[in-house]
Amino acid sequence: MKQPSPSPSRLGALRSLVGRFAFLALVGSAFALMLLGKADTALIERLRGMVSDTVVPALEIVSRPAASVAKVIDNVREMAAIREQNALLREENERLLRWQAAARLLEAENDSLKDLLNYVPDPRASFVTARVVADTGGAFAHSVLITAGERELVEKGQAVVSGHGLVGRVAEAGKRSARVLLVTDINSRIPVVVGAGRLRGILAGDNTDRPRILYLRTPGAVSPGDRVMTSGAAGAFPPGLPVGVVSSVEETAIRIEPFLKRERLEFVRVVDYGMTGILRDVTASDGPVGRNR
Repeated sequence: MKQPSPSPSRLGALRSLVGRFAFLALVGSAFALMLLGKADTALIERLRGMVSDTVVPALEIVSRPAASVAKVIDNVREMAAIREQNALLREENERLLRWQAAARLLEAENDSLKDLLNYVPDPRASFVTARVVADTGGAFAHSVLITAGERELVEKGQAVVSGHGLVGRVAEAGKRSARVLLVTDINSRIPVVVGAGRLRGILAGDNTDRPRILYLRTPGAVSPGDRVMTSGAAGAFPPGLPVGVVSSVEETAIRIEPFLKRERLEFVRVVDYGMTGILRDVTASDGPVGRNR
């Protein structure tokens, strides 16, 4: 026979009674533990050790996700630090490359002057810094416009360089601007020397990113990686300006990778070395020798 269930009022009274006795039991247990801790310290320490042994594995399991998150954060910070270090190393590498180019230039000049007793130094060069404001080139021409002209003493034929090497020469000069013919232009012809053997040739642009070297007497002595510098022949450019490195040696052509990066040109220097060279011609107004303007 089914017994009747207790009424809700009885259940509420029972819960209230249990709650009161539970609170009193907790207070009594705490008081008893305090007395026991004062009476038997060794027992309390053993109980504390047992509780720690029980809780530590659970805490270890809970702490694993937090440790993983901390590890991920450390990895992200390390990657950011590595990226910053890479940027610093790139800048340092560029500075070292410029110093290396300067050192090789001095070494080549020293080798050329060892057998000379009466060396006359080159005149001090003057320069003006200009911004590249437009690329007027395309499929049929490689040239740029710069914000310096005759007002800044820029003249036709002067060398234009960047932080890495020769960019080209001034083809036209206006009052406040000038057009620079790049070394890759089809109309560009630059006397150069190649490699440690200082083989002479002509760097000829062909409107590609890798111009050719022509008229080498011993092309078999050239190998990829050889440095290419101006030779100073014809008096158009001073000797030793870095131009690029040999990129490929084939039967039909020897091509170089110029230091010029056309898409990265922002600022250039127009340098007056006091050289006219092949830019001198005979004109009616200037007499026997005049400057082609």
